[in-house]
Amino acid sequence: MKKTVGPAVILVIILVMFYIVFNRTAPERKAVEVVFYNVENLFDTVEDTTVWDDEFLPDSAKDWTQERYQKKLTDLAKVLTEISEDDLPEIIGLCEVENRQVVEDLFATDSLGKKKYKVIHEQSPDFRGIDVALAYDSELMSELYHEAIRLSFSFDPETKTRDILYAKLLSCGDTLHVFVNHWPSRRGGQEQSEPKRLKAATVLRTKIDSILLKDQKAKVIAMGDFNDYPNNRSMTEIMNCEPGANQRLKNLTYDFHEAGLGTYNYRGEWGMLDQFIVSDGLLFSAAGCATTDSSVAIFKEDWMMYFPEEGSPSPSKTYGGPNYYGGYSDHLPIRLTLYCD
Repeated sequence: MKKTVGPAVILVIILVMFYIVFNRTAPERKAVEVVFYNVENLFDTVEDTTVWDDEFLPDSAKDWTQERYQKKLTDLAKVLTEISEDDLPEIIGLCEVENRQVVEDLFATDSLGKKKYKVIHEQSPDFRGIDVALAYDSELMSELYHEAIRLSFSFDPETKTRDILYAKLLSCGDTLHVFVNHWPSRRGGQEQSEPKRLKAATVLRTKIDSILLKDQKAKVIAMGDFNDYPNNRSMTEIMNCEPGANQRLKNLTYDFHEAGLGTYNYRGEWGMLDQFIVSDGLLFSAAGCATTDSSVAIFKEDWMMYFPEEGSPSPSKTYGGPNYYGGYSDHLPIRLTLYCD
């Protein structure tokens, strides 16, 4: 008797063949790691008469020597080397850097020098001379454009603060719009200092909206030390990126805040000052670069922490006032994973 093959068997054979062909031809998605790190006063030891860097000089009360500077570079490089599970991060945003040279020195260290980073930096008008910067893997991506977005305050024209750094990168054939932020501090209390961060949020959101107006699927990453928490007005009312806001932006670090986690410890309480905000174009992309709302992590290892005899541990900082502790930074870094074709 001649045997026939039933429809169910044929369907199974077709599905198996499709699976084999698809898995042979589908390109493997590459993980691209994006890191933000407030590196706590990365100053060189050379006096700059255009800014107030007097406290970070060899003859200052802090006794900021070349040896201490080199140790700081080595320590920060260790963090940035260990933060990525497989390789060095492809995109790194930094704040509290004095100038371009200290950033170049950091990426010239033995461990970070293994990857060909290119640095984007512009000198800001901050009175202390601290800036933001961005570095990227030049073998994987290239810069299309960058600019420093100046912040000014009509209600306090004497205040000079950090620019917002905007860079347009071409990564794996896809365009990424990246913003690095270090908003005005909370010095003087929330009520007194909040208007400056509300203005910073307005400037950032306006720039992002201008990008989304041209391309509603644009892939945007805003990262930084915002000196506000995810539930503060700058984020919920101006950036409008809290869960459920449906305004084409999402704060991927909101859940960390809700869980009582953070990157900065103030008097025993953790705060999520360092954050990642992304556009829907990254969250709901079927091609090019994409991410998920669970692709963010706080990098926290015991060797980065200070453990007091009493109380909770906190990030091991370099200085406390004039006292030198020799730690890494008073902030923990955060990491965002992108998946790119």
